[in-house]
Amino acid sequence: MSFVLKTDDWPQFRGPGGCGVGVDPKLPVAWSPERGVAWSVSLPGRSWSSPVIAGGRVYCTSVVRPTAGEAPRKGLYFGGERPEPPSEAHSFRVVCLDLSSGNQIWERVVHEGAPRTAVHLKNTYGAETPVVDGGTVVALFGGLGMFGLDARSGRVRWERRLEPRKTRFGWGSASSPVVHSGRVFHVDDNDERSEMVAVDIRDGKPVWRIDRDEKSNWSTPFVWRNGDRTEIVTAGSRAVRSYDVNGRVLWSLRGMSSIAIPTPIAGDGLLFVTSGYVGDALRPLYAIRPGATGDITLDAGEVSSKWIAWSHPTSGPYNPTPVHHDGRLYVLMDRGLLTCHDARTGRKLYDRERLPEGFAFTTSPWVASGRVFCLNEEGKCFVVRAGDRFELENVLRFGADEEMCMASPAMSSDRLVVRTSSRVLCLRRG
Repeated sequence: MSFVLKTDDWPQFRGPGGCGVGVDPKLPVAWSPERGVAWSVSLPGRSWSSPVIAGGRVYCTSVVRPTAGEAPRKGLYFGGERPEPPSEAHSFRVVCLDLSSGNQIWERVVHEGAPRTAVHLKNTYGAETPVVDGGTVVALFGGLGMFGLDARSGRVRWERRLEPRKTRFGWGSASSPVVHSGRVFHVDDNDERSEMVAVDIRDGKPVWRIDRDEKSNWSTPFVWRNGDRTEIVTAGSRAVRSYDVNGRVLWSLRGMSSIAIPTPIAGDGLLFVTSGYVGDALRPLYAIRPGATGDITLDAGEVSSKWIAWSHPTSGPYNPTPVHHDGRLYVLMDRGLLTCHDARTGRKLYDRERLPEGFAFTTSPWVASGRVFCLNEEGKCFVVRAGDRFELENVLRFGADEEMCMASPAMSSDRLVVRTSSRVLCLRRG
């Protein structure tokens, strides 16, 4: 039986087009432990990769350690560095669940062995979100390898081993792969040898590889299909760079914060790029027009130019990727402050409105049924009406004893799939 992606599938990080927007009007907008949970299944191990959905199936990665290990704390903090990797053998897995029931269809162990790199206490060895295309699931485990599996059976079709490389302070990796026209694009920014590669999704063979003048970053690349061309846009601390599908640099933009994590997104004919390390004075947000070439860096004191429609020097978030919807750009800060911009002009429709009782937001916000959803690390989800005014509609919880949440959810048809520290939940309107 052939494997065909459906129009409402969610086959990569942040879904179709990397936009984080669900289109089905029947998607759930409210839930509780007693209402709206279609199924909930335990998932062994610890991983902050997001679930993806394709062909009526949910795909997740997980890394299982034989002992519990040290539990992460919630919130931003120093002291989470663990410079030496654990010596215990870990089990690196890809799991396939049925979207309707949550029943496990298959599980595949792609590698067993001790990790070769360090990770921050809040990171995991399974931070990268898989991607599905053409009947192949591509699972990436940083410092270990990229694996192509048959989406139906879980059989490993190919593998591409990766060199373990040092990251800043031993924080580990997190940039997820993306796919376009049968090619998988992966950015590996680290402190030894940064690169971007394109591989053929059918067999894992490299199509091209380029060096990047970058140190460690954690941003997932973005495939920008605009009226002029298709670009692979990468956020970096030294520069934002856009490449054509063959790896040639089209344009670059300097003026980012010292750590790049949010993924670029697009809307209203513009590209939005941001970074916002909390310790930096410069935490920029840029809106870029299509067609740019060369160095488009702004001169001192400028906020716009031929290629940059608008910018704000201190509006960038640290972890969450912004979301665009209906002419507005919503930016969520790690400490629970939400800003809404007019996407075309950059004008702030409301600025840093606080989500009550909310702190430590790592999950990227998403939009469904005319609402913006902001999920914090405690498992509280704040529901804000989409629009020019800040209007908090609801605060939702999954259970009485909330589990830590850092993965972004997936949406397909009328179902919302959420990953917590130990389980995967499917929510429907109840």
